Amino acid sequence: MRTRLVVAFVLVTLITAVTATALAYRESRNAVLERAQNAIRTDFRNRVGEVAADLDIPPDRDTLARFSTSVAHGLGDAVVVARYHDLTATSDSHADRTRITPELRTAVRTTGRMRFQRVEWHGEPFLVVGASVAFDTGRTSDLDVFTIAPLRAEEEDIAVLLETVREGLIPVVLLAAALALLAARTVLRPVRDLGLATRMLAAGELSARVAVKGRDELAQLAETFNHTAESLQTSVAELRAQEERARRFVADVSHELRTPLAAMTMVSTVLDEDADQLPPDSALAARTVSTEIAQLTRLVQDLIEISRFDAKTVSLEAAETDLAELVRSTLTRRGWTGQVHTDLSDGVRARVDRRRIDVVVANLVGNALRHGGQPVAVVLRTTDHEITMEVTDRGPGLPSEALPHVFDRFFKADTARSRSEGSGLGSAIALENAQLHGGTITAANRPGGGAVFTLRLPGNPPQDIP
Repeated sequence: MRTRLVVAFVLVTLITAVTATALAYRESRNAVLERAQNAIRTDFRNRVGEVAADLDIPPDRDTLARFSTSVAHGLGDAVVVARYHDLTATSDSHADRTRITPELRTAVRTTGRMRFQRVEWHGEPFLVVGASVAFDTGRTSDLDVFTIAPLRAEEEDIAVLLETVREGLIPVVLLAAALALLAARTVLRPVRDLGLATRMLAAGELSARVAVKGRDELAQLAETFNHTAESLQTSVAELRAQEERARRFVADVSHELRTPLAAMTMVSTVLDEDADQLPPDSALAARTVSTEIAQLTRLVQDLIEISRFDAKTVSLEAAETDLAELVRSTLTRRGWTGQVHTDLSDGVRARVDRRRIDVVVANLVGNALRHGGQPVAVVLRTTDHEITMEVTDRGPGLPSEALPHVFDRFFKADTARSRSEGSGLGSAIALENAQLHGGTITAANRPGGGAVFTLRLPGNPPQDIP
């Protein structure tokens, strides 16, 4: 922007200077030529009047020659040409009379008044002045006199003037550039400060402010920015406080529920064991209570886990692990071995937190078994830079509108069901655990039908993340 301002400022100055110079040059040139023309015409008129008083009419060739020479004596370098009918004489026998144009001769002869014309001959300017000689009787004779005066000196003066003006443009342009730099600095400094403050604000430095100087538009912009930043800082502080209170509330409630839930779980276990000895209605009620308590327990555990992620209090307990063995262990402990087809590359080892990767695998496989269609497959592969684990099913797949929200908290793809076995937090917790290892999880639909969830871990995941 600085360059554009300087260039624009210099261009405007240059155009203005050139225009003013051109106008001044034109007026000066016209004034110089006009003054020279007036002087030549006056001298020519006076000289012709003095010499013509002693001229005998009609003149012969010698008389006409003496007349032209006498007139030329008072006109410097000018050449005088006298013409009387068919006789023509010049003060310089070597002079070229073609510089007197037919138009000028005709104008002098028909009007009887003094006429002049500027002409160029061999690249040099001349002023040609013509007049018809009048005598004391007031009548106009047939004697026409012309003078050819060089304008070389005037043109040289004009050339010197033009050169001076041209040389004067350089310091004007340099001065304009210096002023443009100063003006650009004055204008751009607040803009630069404002840009820096904006970047700091975007980076999370909500205390960023700019100094307000003056009362111009830039000062008003800076003041508006400061007000906006202050309002944003206040709003963010309030939102953070509300978020912190919400996290603390969830964590406190979850922890407070753990003790009564543990007691309720013990009671529900006893009820499950004795359900067969109870009347049918009582047995159904006991099993229902047991199921709901188990689901509530999972929800509380998930809430506690997600609150730890929000509070950033989780950490990795990483150890060198055989991922194929870990996947098999996860499926065995949950009784899914017979329901899941596995294609696990042996020798895939990485430093991971076994418990957290177990949670990820259990969530992905459990969702495929509950919501997808058989068969469910788990494929483990590795490259030089990445470890991938794909969990696929042959179910109906995920609705296209649900794909962007699969890992949102409390999101359930089947909105027609008001309740389900899951808490809606499992996928979000799985993604958090993957990201804790420096990886990620993506969801998509298979071309042949069904959903595919892909866990990607770096070849060398971080050993410890506080």
